[in-house]
Amino acid sequence: MQIIGLCRFSYPAIGGFQVGHETTRERMDYLWAHDRIEERFRLLETMALPCLRAQTDEDFDLLILIGDQFPKQHRDRLHDLTAGMKQVKIIAEPPAPSREMSKALLNNARRDPSKPCIQFRHDDDDACAVDFIEKLREAAKDARPLTKKHKTVGLDWNQGYIAEVGAHGISATQIYRAFYVSALGMHIQGDCAMTIHNFMHERIPQFMPCVTYSDRDMFVRTHNGYNDSRQKKVKDWPVEPLTPKQERLFRNRFAVDVDAVKRIFSAP
Repeated sequence: MQIIGLCRFSYPAIGGFQVGHETTRERMDYLWAHDRIEERFRLLETMALPCLRAQTDEDFDLLILIGDQFPKQHRDRLHDLTAGMKQVKIIAEPPAPSREMSKALLNNARRDPSKPCIQFRHDDDDACAVDFIEKLREAAKDARPLTKKHKTVGLDWNQGYIAEVGAHGISATQIYRAFYVSALGMHIQGDCAMTIHNFMHERIPQFMPCVTYSDRDMFVRTHNGYNDSRQKKVKDWPVEPLTPKQERLFRNRFAVDVDAVKRIFSAP
């Protein structure tokens, strides 16, 4: 079964942001400002990509959406960071409504729309477990009685970490939270044009049956200076530096290396 993920990397969508801008040019300037884009690249390099490189099941597709006016030095850097990842396809598109663009890309990526697929979203500042793809495939088998009856079925893991990363390393706290983007997938029947981007992630259970697992740590969601979802008043999560045992867990479970985080975030 085809598994397709979509990561929007500082794509200047029309709408879809908590931070408002009067013009598309203002949005581009905000998204691609030096401090912001540098932080996004460092998070991508230390959090979002290592876990995908280390997947126990390598049979998936990852679309990375960027703007068609993304500066060349940033585009080259993105290509360098994803070099050797056979699953990655970088797609440059002009500004468009975020949800409509995402739906179109996911549907166009289906090799055989008459067959079912699994889709997931991957934020550029978060990590999933190294067996996330494997678990998605297993969960679809577990949920077969549901997937036969329903056009879409949510597949969710609710255990993971909130983390803050930087030159100091990683500080984190374990949480239990259902329907986070970082450990969420959706099974879609053949000949169904719905996608995981048809729905806000936390509202998915309002629209379809879902299967939620609580057995293993499956995600790391980072809180940083440019989380779009945290530009409004939200709950603060107290975090503490990882213990040596937790450092090993992050390395083995998420392919996140504390020493690499310190080195990359300490760079000028």
